[in-house]
Order: sequence, then structure tokens, then C-alpha cells
Amino acid sequence: MDKTTAGWINGVLGVLIFSGSLPATRAAVADFDPIFVTSARATIAALLGLALLLAFREKRPAKSDLGALFVTAMGVVVGFPLLTALALRHINAAHSIVFIGLLPLATAIFGVIRAGERMRPLFWLFSVLGSLIVAGFALTQNLSASITGDLLMFAAIVVCGLGYAEGAQLSRKLGGWQVICWALVLSLPVMLPLTVYVMPGNWSAVGEPAWIGLVYVSMFSMLIGFVFWYRGLAQGGIAAVGQLQLLQPFFGLVLAATLLHEPVGWPMVVVTVAVILCVAGAKRFAR
Repeated sequence: MDKTTAGWINGVLGVLIFSGSLPATRAAVADFDPIFVTSARATIAALLGLALLLAFREKRPAKSDLGALFVTAMGVVVGFPLLTALALRHINAAHSIVFIGLLPLATAIFGVIRAGERMRPLFWLFSVLGSLIVAGFALTQNLSASITGDLLMFAAIVVCGLGYAEGAQLSRKLGGWQVICWALVLSLPVMLPLTVYVMPGNWSAVGEPAWIGLVYVSMFSMLIGFVFWYRGLAQGGIAAVGQLQLLQPFFGLVLAATLLHEPVGWPMVVVTVAVILCVAGAKRFAR
């Protein structure tokens, strides 16, 4: 198997895992405070990551890598989880998932800025088209009722795209799972005390769906998914493999409908099919 194909396979596995993130976050914030969900998921994942680093006796990153690790942590460990958790207090998971369609374009742009990647013009055509389809759908919705949630989701997409690109570039040097583990450990001195400070006063009020959501975002969204995702981005290219995120709304909408019983209308389905076609075109003209 060539490196590019392996990158796309790892990327698909990462996207499948990430697809459950927003529905799981939606379930978690139903009973947990968004700040607690953000800090707790990072703390749990960081402790697991630290155990892995110690078990495999990984060398500490060089001082020159700390800046990139900090940006990665701010993007994917703190920024995206916190902003999406806050957004999901205003909009439902199905609506928020549609915004994920903007993430491939953000990742590709930061892949050019941070990693110096160069893509063919038709790649950008399909990438922009996919993002415009998603943005156009969002503009047809009742934004007056969810403008706060939409703005929070847009900010989440920007910081996440930066975190993906920065982490993927660094993973070529340190390794995919090592990057997310070190980024999590770097955030632990802040996230652990914050988790203790904002933890619920009444645990009995927390329902089973919220616990399941917290476990999922802690283990899968915050750690396991990144093992495949950063490896895929490093192997197949940040901008190219990043387009696989256009598939995430489809998987996420299915989860939102089946697990949370949220309504998913036919316009959402049409938008999802359209962006899936765009990822095929972006892949074709990636290099």
C-alpha cells in the first residue's frame, strides 16, 4: 500500500470517529456545564496520553516544537471543544454538524500557510464549492434564533483548522499519536485544576446519556480519533486528506437522528450529498 492511500484510509477512520463528537457533546452538555465538558475531556485524554507516552518511553519534544504543540493544543484540545460545547447550548447537533463542511477549507488554507502545500486550481474549486454549499444552506435557516450558536461554530472551525494543520505538520517529525498526546499533556496543568473547580456539585442529577457523551468525547474524539487523523494528514497531505471532513456531516447527521432523535430534514440530506460529491472532485485534483 502506498503512502497516499494509507493516508486516505487513516483519514477516513479519523473522520468516522470524529463524526460522533458533536452528538456526544450535545448529550454531555445536556447535564454538564460546557466548561466542565471541555476541561474534563481534555484531562481524561491527557492522563491516558501520558500513560501511553510513559509506557512507550517516548522522548520529550524539542524546545523548538513547543510552540507548535501549544498552537495544536489551543486549537483542538481547548478551542474547538469549548466553542462547540458553548454553541450546542444554542443550536442542536444536526445544525452544528453542517458547519463541519467548512472545516476542510479551513484546514486546506492553514495547510498552505503553515505547511507550504500547493494544490491545483481545480482542487480549490471543489473545496470552495463544498464550503459554499454548506454556508448557503446555513444562510437559509432561521439565523435570528441561533446567531450566537452559528458564530461560535464558525470560530470553532477556524481554530480547529489551524490545530489540524499545525499538528499534522508536527506529526511528520514526532509521529501522529505522539503529537496529540504531548498536546494534551501540555494542557494538563491548566485543565486538571479547572476540571476540579467546575465539577458538578450534584452528580446524581447527571443522566446516563451525558456520561456516555463525556466518555466518548474524552477517549475517542480527544485521543483515539487523532491517532488516525494526524497520521492520515501527514501521509496523504493536509489539504488533500482534510477534504474527507466533508463526509463528516453525513455520518454525524445519521448519528444525530438515530441517537438523539433530532429531526433531519431533506434539505440537510441534499446538502450532505452535494458536499460528498465535492470531496471526490477535490481528491481527484489534489496534486
